[in-house]
Amino acid sequence: MEYRICSQEEMLRRLGDYVNIETPSRDYEQLQLLNNRMEQDLQAAGAEKTSVLAAWVGIICYTLQIYFDFSGYSDMAIGLGYMFGFKFNENFNYPYIADSVTDFWRRWHISLSSWFRDYVYIPLGGNRRKTPRVIFNLAVVWLLTGLWHGAAWNFVIWGLYYGVLLIAEKYIFKKLLKRIPKWITHITTLVIVMIGWVFFSAPNLTEAVNYIKAMFGGGAGVINSDSVYILTTNLLVIIIGAVCATPAYKRVINRMKPKTVNNLKIAVYPLLLILCIIFMISETYNPFLYFRF
Repeated sequence: MEYRICSQEEMLRRLGDYVNIETPSRDYEQLQLLNNRMEQDLQAAGAEKTSVLAAWVGIICYTLQIYFDFSGYSDMAIGLGYMFGFKFNENFNYPYIADSVTDFWRRWHISLSSWFRDYVYIPLGGNRRKTPRVIFNLAVVWLLTGLWHGAAWNFVIWGLYYGVLLIAEKYIFKKLLKRIPKWITHITTLVIVMIGWVFFSAPNLTEAVNYIKAMFGGGAGVINSDSVYILTTNLLVIIIGAVCATPAYKRVINRMKPKTVNNLKIAVYPLLLILCIIFMISETYNPFLYFRF
């Protein structure tokens, strides 16, 4: 239970709020990555002034932020539930270790995907119908999933984006994915998910398209001094976030003796709690990302 209240996810859920990018160039203004004002930053900087490296660092940071932000709150809710005698199901199961889009959505926001499965997909007929109807059912579910997050075209595209990918995996690439090495499908899935987060986080469809263009060379070149500065000054935080988004921590704990684990909890958890409080006090007001929806 104490792990739920002060977990590594909660300590790092505001990761983006600590990664501030100060650039000496006048070509684009200060770009703050990994915070809840990503859309304002994109408008201020302009995707056309963002290099490939800076664009990828930005979306990697946002990818970590949204996971730690939402997963951290979910873990806190589970821990608080235990305190009052309630047991809530896991809402995240290390989604960024997924090796397919289908696997990702079995691990990400499990409560939401389960609700749409039980109350929309299955009532429509689920996968018990013929292929055209199953495809229609999936399209409806993902269109509604996008609209659930907001009545804007970027959310509609985000929902349909995943709908098309899931349909393609189910009916076109299912056998191929089984033959491809896992490390390749894992990297491919991460890239697909990060592109999806661009649509999800951008204020509108135009900004999303421009940012994706910057990711693939449509901005201010591939690399410049500013993007190198961005990467080098924040690399350690990104690495910590990436490691904590995997089950590596849990595997290490499971190999340790119970007494050693308990001693570490007594020593480390109070420190983590203090660090969380210090960071929150030093931060300006920065609401939970999902308050938007």
